[in-house]
Amino acid sequence: MAASGPTYRYYDFVMAAFVAVLLCSNLIGAAKVAQVTLPLLGTVTFAAGVLFFPISYVFGDILTEVYGYGRDRRVIWAGFAALVFAAFMSATVLVLPSAADPFNAGYQVHLEAVFGNTPRIVAGSVIAFWCGSFVNSYVMARMKVWMQGRSLWMRTIGSTLCGELVDSSLFYVIAFAGIWPNDQLLTVIVAQYVLKTAWEVVMTPVTYRVVAFLKHKENEDYYDRDTNFNPFRLKS
Repeated sequence: MAASGPTYRYYDFVMAAFVAVLLCSNLIGAAKVAQVTLPLLGTVTFAAGVLFFPISYVFGDILTEVYGYGRDRRVIWAGFAALVFAAFMSATVLVLPSAADPFNAGYQVHLEAVFGNTPRIVAGSVIAFWCGSFVNSYVMARMKVWMQGRSLWMRTIGSTLCGELVDSSLFYVIAFAGIWPNDQLLTVIVAQYVLKTAWEVVMTPVTYRVVAFLKHKENEDYYDRDTNFNPFRLKS
């Protein structure tokens, strides 16, 4: 039987790294609100996960740039499934009665504080990731064709500006609209958006090196000229 498509050496590793970053940033950093004082900006308050979640967008840019929208689409769905399962597992573990001793009773309280997200936060996180990631990949793929593969930095930053705008807006509106005052909601959305997109700018030199390495090793530089951009189509 003939092979259905090219075989890649590193695609699976990039997919695994993407899902790992996505899960860790949502499970480990999401519960902590950090506060730092920066020159010129003063005191900045943000969710700790924002330091690492944007790396998933860097991986998304790399996947689309090297392997194309169709293969990045499969990775997004893998990340989506991982987030849904993590939410289900967290809810199941927390609802199970703890052992009847002081240690486990106290431990249950801490587990609920860290992993006991409300349904709105879980829904906001999953929906925002799915929508933002597909917007990022679509814009990245389209810009590559329009710009004939030139100015990678402009494409990575431009696609992230679009994807993170959708992600940040959807998450905070779904999770906190009607709970936080509107002015606070808008302030947090803007702050998170700026921090996330700034990460893309900082990571640009790394993105260039990884993309160049993968294109050389995989002998691939995919252009989405005839791609079906339906996000529900799993075939690459």
